[in-house]
Amino acid sequence: MKYYNVVEKFVSINGEGQRSGELAVFIRLAKCNLRCNYCDTMWANEENASVTPMTKEDIYNYILDTKVKNVTLTGGEPLLDIEVKDLIEYIVKDRSLFLEIETNGSIDLNLFRLDVKNLSFTMDYKGPSSDMEEFMSMKNFETISKPDTVKFVVGDYDDLLKAKEIMEKYDLIDRCSVYFSSVYKKIELDEIVEFMKSFNLNGVRLQLQLHKFIWGNKQGV
Repeated sequence: MKYYNVVEKFVSINGEGQRSGELAVFIRLAKCNLRCNYCDTMWANEENASVTPMTKEDIYNYILDTKVKNVTLTGGEPLLDIEVKDLIEYIVKDRSLFLEIETNGSIDLNLFRLDVKNLSFTMDYKGPSSDMEEFMSMKNFETISKPDTVKFVVGDYDDLLKAKEIMEKYDLIDRCSVYFSSVYKKIELDEIVEFMKSFNLNGVRLQLQLHKFIWGNKQGV
């Protein structure tokens, strides 16, 4: 029997993404293959992180008990283990649920894609300021599609320039949702807005992490 190492499970609002502001039930899995210098969930990535082993049935039943229809699978990096696909399949077979997977951009999403309408991927692109840009899986940009979101995590002007370069190269604005997400307290929001104005970035959204504006950088929210 397969057990998944869950470090957090809770109900809150979606702080970011296409369903920002809506209720969601969060399932956070342990471990990550990256070490971004601005990571706000590093505690979930440590070897001694406190975990609750749960089967796919345990996780699904918890989701049902919450009576919340939006499900966010996050981490860490939730796609590190290929067997997570079994969990994904088990959740999305319930068409009353909508599953969003938050992934760091380093994993091949094609390994986890399913031909269903109640699944989407929110994929980060870690820019130069993260010190992790070299690990981004660029082939994901070839198959990204309308249900999905590309979230450019920006901490400085160089990150914005790189985001613009990739958007243009892969024609992302016409193919998926595109967001700028600022590194918390690393870049002024008006600088991002001025960048969007200066390059006439129609179709790009500035994303504010609502949960941090409400609760700060806390766990379980």
